[in-house]
Amino acid sequence: MLYSLRMFLLGLHFLLVGVIGLLIGLLRPFNRDNSRVFARLYSVPATWLMRIKVKAEVGPLWDQPPGCVIVANHQSNFDLFILGHVVPQRTVAIGKKSLGWIPLFGQLFWLGGNVLVDRKNAYQARKAMQTTTRILQDDTSIWIFPEGTRNPDEQLLAFKKGAFHMAVEAGVPIVPVCVSRYARRLSLNSWRRRTVIVRSLPPIATRGLSQQDLPALIEQCRTQMQLCIDNMENELAKA
Repeated sequence: MLYSLRMFLLGLHFLLVGVIGLLIGLLRPFNRDNSRVFARLYSVPATWLMRIKVKAEVGPLWDQPPGCVIVANHQSNFDLFILGHVVPQRTVAIGKKSLGWIPLFGQLFWLGGNVLVDRKNAYQARKAMQTTTRILQDDTSIWIFPEGTRNPDEQLLAFKKGAFHMAVEAGVPIVPVCVSRYARRLSLNSWRRRTVIVRSLPPIATRGLSQQDLPALIEQCRTQMQLCIDNMENELAKA
């Protein structure tokens, strides 16, 4: 019963934010801050409905000036509600082209200035990567999930090169953002309140690096994020 009620309310909330966001997006299309505004509209009421307390420890992320590559672990579709709490100013995301076909959400994603990538079309994918370089040079950050797919497991998947290639190409820092493992513990049929920690790590400089440095850079970032996620899990277990 509780699960059905929550899903119904979340569905209504999703539609309502879609309508409000569409109005905002049409009034100021492709504004670099639209994504942050939309993210807050989605996240704050949704986590309240889901009885999730988001503990945001993201000083390094918010202190970093716009114009960096933000990488985060990706667990479920509910990441929109969790990570929406911490999206900084002037940030856009990279998503697969099919997101653009989701009613209302897809239009908001497009009006937010986010980048839609057709992964099956190599030419279009290269053009999208060129677009991201221009975005970074325009003092705008790019948010990307380097695992490339949802992963609720304890161990991070291998990271894809795209985010790191972008950062090195533009010479901008990489800011890792880690989310504690919530996906498999989440129960929408329970009144129990759950805490999810979102923690950002210090920026990783890329200026002066070349494409030959990518493997070491990727491994450094993945290792730091895995350690951070493990530490957050230990903290939650002791709480």
